[in-house]
Amino acid sequence: MRRALALFVALTALAGAAAWAQDDPVAAGRERLETARRAAAAASARSQLLDRAARAADAGAERSRAAQAALAARIVAAEADRKAAQARVALIGELLARRRGELATRQAPVARLVGALQSLASRPAWLAVAQPGSTDDLVHVRAVLGTVVPAMQQRTAAVRTAIANAARLRAQAGVALAALAASNARLENERLALVQAEAAQRLRSRALARGALIESDRAIALGEQARDIVDRLEELGEARDTRAALTALPGPLPRPDAATPALPPPAYRLPVSGSVATGFGEISDSGVRARGLTLTVAPGATVVAPAPGRIAFSKRFRGYRRVVILDHGGGWTTTVSGLAASVGPVDARVAAGTPIGRAPQGEGPPVTIELRRHGVPVDLAAML
Repeated sequence: MRRALALFVALTALAGAAAWAQDDPVAAGRERLETARRAAAAASARSQLLDRAARAADAGAERSRAAQAALAARIVAAEADRKAAQARVALIGELLARRRGELATRQAPVARLVGALQSLASRPAWLAVAQPGSTDDLVHVRAVLGTVVPAMQQRTAAVRTAIANAARLRAQAGVALAALAASNARLENERLALVQAEAAQRLRSRALARGALIESDRAIALGEQARDIVDRLEELGEARDTRAALTALPGPLPRPDAATPALPPPAYRLPVSGSVATGFGEISDSGVRARGLTLTVAPGATVVAPAPGRIAFSKRFRGYRRVVILDHGGGWTTTVSGLAASVGPVDARVAAGTPIGRAPQGEGPPVTIELRRHGVPVDLAAML
């Protein structure tokens, strides 16, 4: 029966080791770490790219503003040219009015002379022969016309030239005004286009800056995730080391014969004071039989060595918090689990009452003490 029990325990340990080897959490954690690192690097690169694009968009908006200012200056200059052209057209109008007045003054004698000629021309020819002195008058009029007409022609020619020049200047001024109006309209359209382009650049810059900020936050979050994965890998590494150390411990041994006395360690004592939560051999709600004594202790209570011995193991182990195993010699070992911290290096020898750890904080933390003889659990209440 004892041999069958030992064989069953050994097979169970081997099956657990094989299951751990098949589902290696360290390899999976490393793979997740590499994935998180690659994602963080990609997010950081995207953030830098979007940041550069946002700065380029800001520079484009600045250039658009400078071009808009230059265009506004050109519009002001064109408006000044248009006002100058309008003033020149007004001046030409005044000159034309003055020339018309002068022409009217000069035309008055000619008009009277023409009227006289028309009255003479309307008289019948026989009346000119019958009227005394009419022939002399006709010769006199003829002489006057021969003198006045060339002078009037010369004066009227100058006036006509001035009128033609004024009309030409006025036409040129009108063309200049039309060109200025078209130029102003074109400049205004360009200014509107620049304003729209600047607004588009601003919106794009804001969008790029927002995207860069989002990618930066994502990179930070991925970095935190990578650090969490690193911490988990460290815990998994500690668990693997603990598993290796526990695997290296000697396997269960058959119960000694009744003829061999089982002597307890000298001066054995409880490592910490507290109330009993679970006694030796009690069956829990999950159907597991207790192999030691579980005490409810004060938060942060100091845990000491129950008897002199050597620290064989001191690490965090899976869900048992910190575990300390003391080897008292003669096949006697004490396992204390549920500690928040442990002191003393492995293989160090301690005397009874030497602090070996500390209970966790919280309301009534449990600490479990297991006494074994050649790997077989022993009720330590009988040893006290």
